Amino acid sequence: MSGENSSADDVQADGGQRVWDVVVVGAGPAGASAAYAAAVAGRRVLLLEKAELPRYKTCGGGIIGPSRDALPPGFELPFKDRVHAVTFSHNGRFTRTRRSKQMMFGLINRPEFDQQLVEHAQKAGAELRTGAAVQRVEQHGSAVPDRRTVAVVLQGGETLLARAVVGADGSASRIGAHVGVKLDQVDLGLEAEIPVPETVAEDWKGRVLIDWGPMPGSYGWVFPKDDTLTVGVISARGEGAATKRYLEDFIARLGLAGFEPSISSGHLTRCRADDSPLSRGRVLVCGDAAGLLEPWTREGISFALRSGRLAGEWAVRIAEAHDAVDTRRQALNYAFAIKAGLGVEMSVGKRMLAVFERRPGLFHAALTGFRPAWRAFKEITQGRTSLGELIRSHPLAQRALTTLAPQPVAAGSTAEADADDTDSEGSVTS
Repeated sequence: MSGENSSADDVQADGGQRVWDVVVVGAGPAGASAAYAAAVAGRRVLLLEKAELPRYKTCGGGIIGPSRDALPPGFELPFKDRVHAVTFSHNGRFTRTRRSKQMMFGLINRPEFDQQLVEHAQKAGAELRTGAAVQRVEQHGSAVPDRRTVAVVLQGGETLLARAVVGADGSASRIGAHVGVKLDQVDLGLEAEIPVPETVAEDWKGRVLIDWGPMPGSYGWVFPKDDTLTVGVISARGEGAATKRYLEDFIARLGLAGFEPSISSGHLTRCRADDSPLSRGRVLVCGDAAGLLEPWTREGISFALRSGRLAGEWAVRIAEAHDAVDTRRQALNYAFAIKAGLGVEMSVGKRMLAVFERRPGLFHAALTGFRPAWRAFKEITQGRTSLGELIRSHPLAQRALTTLAPQPVAAGSTAEADADDTDSEGSVTS
């Protein structure tokens, strides 16, 4: 195969139909990252998106360190705000603020962010097709000309052919269903985009709020973005009425009930089971389609970007595979890469969630009154460490988690801590 981008017409199946090296389904962060990775390797890549771009996505829009590190070279983040302070509360009580000299994370609007990612994939050589809803994929049968090909069947009956397919079509993924993705945790997130006057926006500038909620495992957030506040809550699925009440009460006690939301939306987040597959034949899944996200915070953007990049890289290898044995080998390598990195973070995140569900007050007390806990939170958001590295390298954290949520954790290393916090009136500093 050529190492340069070329038209899909250059490669044809036996029946004369053109064959793409890689077809990516879904143009969110995971799909755009996969398309970029495959296209920059010089392969013929088609990126399919059922909606028209840009499109809204229910998401807080926090870009933490691991997300920044996974972006394409030269990508300029369209930040709406830069966070230097976090206010914590426990169901509206015991409110305390902590501050950092260095930015912890940035805030973006997803439509703009996702559009830029897609444009980077296009510049690398990927072709974009919007308004293309995928009905199913087939790896056997009359639509598939040979064993090296996957048929992607669109609604309406059109069939596209590819040497490899990446499913990045979100948490209700059709490609995930084909692969057989199994879910271990499903949560409901509700969110409102609330335009506010300049005086209100100024009060929130550079600061976010995290509120540990009334239901086990729930929490709420306020993320400022220029003249709009993104206000949301998340809790376990099955608590729909209580989650809605939590959001309403949360907005009311913040003094925001008098402002009309420009958008109100909901979204289910899905977390994979430990034994859930990541591939089937020449089809890989990544991001939400694979159930990849941090189980405690339900942060998904960094997981989407990182898993999408890996999926794109291994899809190239699968596209080059000439038999089932080599295809399987490359798919297993992809799964190993995911589990060795993101899988470790997810494992620790699940244990953190188990503790948080039982002891939210402990988390609140630690983050607002225990300097090492605040430093760890800050380093994770800045990308200096991860949950997995933190537990492996800090004996105190390891003992605490083992006691509260028993499970062996391997030893490892982490980045060195720094003290960069400033005092502020009414604030807690480390």
